[in-house]
Amino acid sequence: MRAFFSFLYGLAAYAASLAALLYLMGFTANWRVPTSVDVGTAAPWGQAVVIDLLLLALFGLQHSVMARRSFKRWWTQWVGPTVERSTFILATSLVLALLYWQWRPIAAPTVWRVEQPVAAGGLVVLFWLGWALALISTFLINHFELFGLQQVFARLTGRAMPAQQFKTPLLYRHVRHPLYLGLLLAFWSTPVMSAGHLLFSAGASLYILIGIAFEERDLVAQFGERYRRYREQVGMLVPRRRAKSHDELRSAPPR
Repeated sequence: MRAFFSFLYGLAAYAASLAALLYLMGFTANWRVPTSVDVGTAAPWGQAVVIDLLLLALFGLQHSVMARRSFKRWWTQWVGPTVERSTFILATSLVLALLYWQWRPIAAPTVWRVEQPVAAGGLVVLFWLGWALALISTFLINHFELFGLQQVFARLTGRAMPAQQFKTPLLYRHVRHPLYLGLLLAFWSTPVMSAGHLLFSAGASLYILIGIAFEERDLVAQFGERYRRYREQVGMLVPRRRAKSHDELRSAPPR
């Protein structure tokens, strides 16, 4: 029975994460959502900046702390290994929901406005390409494990989770973090960059860079010399001109 309820919990967390990510698309694009980077409760610009920065900091703190290996070891003692990832996903979704709800548009001049139709259309295309890149990247590394579904399904069916392996499928042969690259493209590709959008994009980008540093530290601890060699040979967000071949990467000795 516990396995069944864990599975329902995992499904609910997955649904919440999908809703939060879909809303994020509309939130950054000012598209078909009740609140966005430029639409919401009005506030003096100074107050709006402080509130928005606190919301971004709260997301960064929650996401960074709960993603760390040391916190996972402690947290797993209480929630169990099966739903640890689902709980992380659900907490992230709730913090994002709070950000969407309490975000304050910033009354300030527009940073840039691209009115040339071809250039503006190109930025919109880049926005959607960024989201497509992020989504594809999750499936390349195991979408359902990343969002906690594989763990709860394995418990429901009585199967053991496979051991984590170091692999570099497709996009990961050229950049180490294509998912984050996709998010950066999506956050910055807009024909109209308002002050609020700039603050969100800058804050999210800063968090991504900090998150990459922590994540790679954990990956080095997990995979050792193999990941160090991969990091030396493959660019973080931009492909390197003379990256090693995939065969060379796979020949790196395991930890």
